[in-house]
Amino acid sequence: MGRLQSFDRTTVVQAARDLFWDRGFDMVSLAELEDATGLRRSSIYHAFGSKRGLFDAAVEDYQVTVIRPRLRTLTGAGIGRTSLLTYFTELRSAVAALPEDSPRRGCLLVNCAAGLAGHDDLARQVVDGYRSDLTTALQDALRAADTLPGTRLDRAPERARTLASLGLSAMLLARVNATESVALLDTAIEQIRSWLPEDTA
Repeated sequence: MGRLQSFDRTTVVQAARDLFWDRGFDMVSLAELEDATGLRRSSIYHAFGSKRGLFDAAVEDYQVTVIRPRLRTLTGAGIGRTSLLTYFTELRSAVAALPEDSPRRGCLLVNCAAGLAGHDDLARQVVDGYRSDLTTALQDALRAADTLPGTRLDRAPERARTLASLGLSAMLLARVNATESVALLDTAIEQIRSWLPEDTA
């Protein structure tokens, strides 16, 4: 009979998530994962199969606890100018509030794009899926807000790509230059205000 799991899975996954978020998949050693999670490597292998299995669990936790709640601002009922501004304002506040030594600077998935996703198909799919979901959500919110007579709905795809690029670039820069990251998010906010007058949805 196998041994019963005697640790809190969420606590372990989130401890590993913060380590991967801070240092990337390739730079994290099993010894560091043991220290961060409090598990021996045999327990890590037993519970997650491998370092990569633990990383995949950390990415899923990140999507559930960070990415999806953020994207909910841009989806569902009431999307439009206000939801676009809220999304980028909240992202700006999160970047500005983090201390320089926080392991949660930037975005785990964007950080992953510069390393593991460059040579791993599954990681590439996850990162590109996030980019696609973000761009689609931005495009839907832009279309919902673009209600004035004479406005051009066909501009929504390119504007969504512009906003997604600003957001993703800001998340990458948040690790090395938080001031410039905030400036990029301010640029996104000003773009939204220039494209969508206050009396749009």
